[in-house]
Amino acid sequence: MTSKKRFLIPDGYSKESRDEFDRVGMTLAGKLYAGLLMKRMPQAEYDIWYSSDPGVEAPSDEELESYAGVIWPGCNLTIYHDDPRVHNHLRLCERAYEAGVPQFGSCWAIQLATQVAGGTTEPHPKGREMGIANNIRLTEAGVRHPMMKGKPPVFSHFVSHDDYVSHVPDCAEVLAGNYWCDVQAVAVTYKKGVFWATQYHPEYDLNEMACLIHAREERLIKQGWFSDKEDLVNYADKLAQVFREPDNTKNIRWQLKIDDDIVLDDIRECEFVNWLKYAVLRESLV
Repeated sequence: MTSKKRFLIPDGYSKESRDEFDRVGMTLAGKLYAGLLMKRMPQAEYDIWYSSDPGVEAPSDEELESYAGVIWPGCNLTIYHDDPRVHNHLRLCERAYEAGVPQFGSCWAIQLATQVAGGTTEPHPKGREMGIANNIRLTEAGVRHPMMKGKPPVFSHFVSHDDYVSHVPDCAEVLAGNYWCDVQAVAVTYKKGVFWATQYHPEYDLNEMACLIHAREERLIKQGWFSDKEDLVNYADKLAQVFREPDNTKNIRWQLKIDDDIVLDDIRECEFVNWLKYAVLRESLV
């Protein structure tokens, strides 16, 4: 992965939301993927488009076609709301499909990928899935698909979402799911393009998850995930401790069911790495 390529990263969080992340020391969503991109493709370049800021304009068709890929972070917009910011993202996603620019993303990106291609996203009847999602299983399609090359057949990952893909379009393959959410990973082939997406967050690590929990403190306590602030802080501190000392926190890892699949970078990030290899660079699987 040495050839220089440029990527577009649309960060849909508002300035107010980004400031909230800054207050708890969390890396902004677009910068999380920018860091992961530079780690895995050091010669790459990128543009972060703060797509919900007032007055910003989407890339032109010519600009969009010049990108090697579009990388969609998570976002706190809701895909089925009649919101100009949502419509802007839907249009850009469709234009990337039409231009044949490969796309990748997490969380609301899986909803964006499927909605544009004819799918449906709805509020999850069980409510929020939060923290570490366990027992995510590859489907038969997932076992064969290049996006999941090197992924264990059953794994855990980081999640934070209220909505889920309730209807998958015919042009999408479901690659993984768990008891909470049948659609945890998809590969969509639509018009001239592909969009590989996960409901979970390959770009997060344990420290970023701890920061997100702090950022969502009021909401998570209200929803019953934690009994009070002390309970929340104690849990987040344990996540951060495992991040700092993965080999010296056996007790915490056992208590919180933290296995190597979310501690080791090569397993946790392999969907993104595979997208770079097989969708962007179009390397052969052989």
